[in-house]
Amino acid sequence: MNASHADTPLHLAGNNAPVTAEVTVAPTEVVGQIPPELAGMFVRNGPNPRTGRSPHYFAGDGMVHTVALSGGRARWYRNRYVRTPLYDNPGRSRAELAFDPGTATMDYRVTTANTHLLALEEGGFPYELTPDLDTVGPYTFGGALATPMTAHPKICSVTGELLFFGTRLRPPYLTCYRVAADGRLHARVIETPCATMMHDFAVTENHLVFMDLPVVFDRAVPGWRWDDTHRARFGVTARAGGPVRWFDVTPCYVWHTLNAFEADGILTVTGTRVPSLWRGGADDISGGLPRLYRWRLDLVRGTVAEEQLDDAVVEYPRVADTVIGQAHRFGYLTSFSLDARPSHSLIHRYDFTGGVIRRTHRLPDGHTCGEAVFVPRSWGRGEDDGYLLTFAHDRGRDTGYLLILDAADLDAAPIAEVHLPVRVPNGFHGIWVPDSV
Repeated sequence: MNASHADTPLHLAGNNAPVTAEVTVAPTEVVGQIPPELAGMFVRNGPNPRTGRSPHYFAGDGMVHTVALSGGRARWYRNRYVRTPLYDNPGRSRAELAFDPGTATMDYRVTTANTHLLALEEGGFPYELTPDLDTVGPYTFGGALATPMTAHPKICSVTGELLFFGTRLRPPYLTCYRVAADGRLHARVIETPCATMMHDFAVTENHLVFMDLPVVFDRAVPGWRWDDTHRARFGVTARAGGPVRWFDVTPCYVWHTLNAFEADGILTVTGTRVPSLWRGGADDISGGLPRLYRWRLDLVRGTVAEEQLDDAVVEYPRVADTVIGQAHRFGYLTSFSLDARPSHSLIHRYDFTGGVIRRTHRLPDGHTCGEAVFVPRSWGRGEDDGYLLTFAHDRGRDTGYLLILDAADLDAAPIAEVHLPVRVPNGFHGIWVPDSV
């Protein structure tokens, strides 16, 4: 496949094009100095269609990419496909493999597993991987998981509970889950009128916030599309259980939340918002570009205050894991482009103290990157006392590298660039896995 060919779809062009080989290789060059305290693996998932073709960016087979660091050195880079039934049956459709017309049920083992870690995407079960990126298989919490799992589970920074949800195309459409400290999975159904594309949610100290927005599943297509008749609303429910209160919001779509917290009866949710999505179907990208928004849900008055926080086009919001569900000062986001050959990427740090202050690291011309993951220093005490890690692409070399920035000083040059002899295609979300885990 020639990724530069004029008729190549955007999701297969430029650095979106899949790579063809699974490899384990040593870095070719390190620019700067890798902090010795970074001992672990930076791991990122993303779509990489095994056949070289896929009908949509979200449909590519999951491939996980990782760089292992220790003692101030980069030990290796490795990439591996997640072995799912779709991987084992290249070119077969998901519906053909997953849907049983006799029982009208879906096999949730059939998944692209291309979005997050565990190897996640909201259409199927999560997949467990070994530290060497070998696929163990579907992870169902001992058989207790009966629905797909969101690509964006949250670990409460106070209790350590794992909180997530699952959506289905048939009733019950939405189920929320809590994994307690003893490892047991607790589930409850949240009533919604139809199947909507719910990619992310938010948690606070005492509440969960779900986003029931106007991207619905149309059985006539079949597929996802924007529906002007569907109310846009946020649902708030206590983490301990109980009814859901719905708050109408201006119609929009929210792929990702940055964080949420509560104080004095108000839940504050921050995330990236587009005015509409997929109005003409899942290939329609004309609904607007994502910008940073804030919603304040007043639990006493039952009202919502909405505001755009910045005019920059941003996505992939992250905070330090230690403040998930708590009041936060900083957030990290990456520039967003729909061009096949974007000129460069920007990584932003937002300071929400006394307003909204943005500081930016500009990658060189021809260099682009994805989501920036915050990794604290071993002695770190603040939300910016650490590093930002992301995979980047050097278009001139057509190779990838691991970029390491000082989270507290985005004006500074990179702390280190770990250059690789291979290309790392664009992907979705990543995590830092310390050796101590």
